[in-house]
Amino acid sequence: MVNDFRNFIARGNVLDLAVGIIIGAAFTTVVKSFVDDILMPPIGLATGGADFSELYVSLSGQHFASRAAAVEAGAPIVSYGVFINNVIAFLITAFAVFVLVRAYGRLRAKEAVAPPEPTEKDCPFCRSRIHVAAVRCPACTSELSGAPALA
Repeated sequence: MVNDFRNFIARGNVLDLAVGIIIGAAFTTVVKSFVDDILMPPIGLATGGADFSELYVSLSGQHFASRAAAVEAGAPIVSYGVFINNVIAFLITAFAVFVLVRAYGRLRAKEAVAPPEPTEKDCPFCRSRIHVAAVRCPACTSELSGAPALA
């Protein structure tokens, strides 16, 4: 059983998963900083600093001055405002990730290099692979001048 476990851990996909999780954790801090430090200040300014976290419904029927007071009193509450804040934060984070991935994709597209020109072609007579500049096929000795090049 120990050998099976050692083989399982040593497999490449387990190591790839571990690396992915570590990179994901590091990427999370970058995205969180992007959302909190770059996107949220202008959004907060535009919405007048709207905060829904104090919106709740007390299931006990009692009225409390704030959500914190209800939590402190141990009253059962439905904090739908916190849920709204989390949904908004998720949408903003998802948009930030979309922007970063899209920018990365554009950067990768600029780096893409056209494939090299082919150096070989098929002989139209025997279908052997020959150099593109060949005028006679080394396999069947056919003359290739005037013959259609089939790539």
